[in-house]
Amino acid sequence: MRKLGVPTAVLALLLLTGCAEEQHAHSGHEPSPSGSPQSAPVLQPGAPGETAGTIAPSDVPVDAEWNQTDATFVTMMIPHHAQALEMTELAVTRAASDEVKSLARSITAAQGPEIVAMSGWLQARGLEVPAAGDLPDHAGMPGMLTPEQLKELGAARGEEFDRLFLTRMIAHHEGALTMAAPVLSKGSDILAMEMAQDVEASQKTEIGIMQKLLESQ
Repeated sequence: MRKLGVPTAVLALLLLTGCAEEQHAHSGHEPSPSGSPQSAPVLQPGAPGETAGTIAPSDVPVDAEWNQTDATFVTMMIPHHAQALEMTELAVTRAASDEVKSLARSITAAQGPEIVAMSGWLQARGLEVPAAGDLPDHAGMPGMLTPEQLKELGAARGEEFDRLFLTRMIAHHEGALTMAAPVLSKGSDILAMEMAQDVEASQKTEIGIMQKLLESQ
């Protein structure tokens, strides 16, 4: 069984993971000195269709009222997005349709920065940032492909790949919507709720696009 690789867009996540581990080694979660890895910029997601902005970790809003619903969503969405990037990376060399390749690029461009923003949210609150290598341990999350399904997708080519990619990415996106729903109704952190709203809006739009592409095959 092939071990899941780490897409290029997730490499920044690994750097942030190291920062989080260093942070846990100190009591009180004191800010690191200027110039340390934790002083690197953090990406903040914009509205659907907008480019993510860059802010310093010290400027990441930390709402004292964040709750477990917020933290669970952000933590689980990181490996969920990481698998989506694993899928879009396959599309570069395997998809037959230019529309599918274009969609894959759009998903990568959106979810790569979201992973970094979510990592920054956890880091700013002294919470553990999951590593991309933890992905297989989260296979029970809504919409996640099993290792066998991902292997099958990787083995497909051309129109067969397009069909599998669209079908499974739709299910993957629907899983993300399921994960975002509790934050929108029970969350309390403003930034976490904004990230959930962004996931909901962008992935609903992409589901519509993918359904139309499937119908045109």
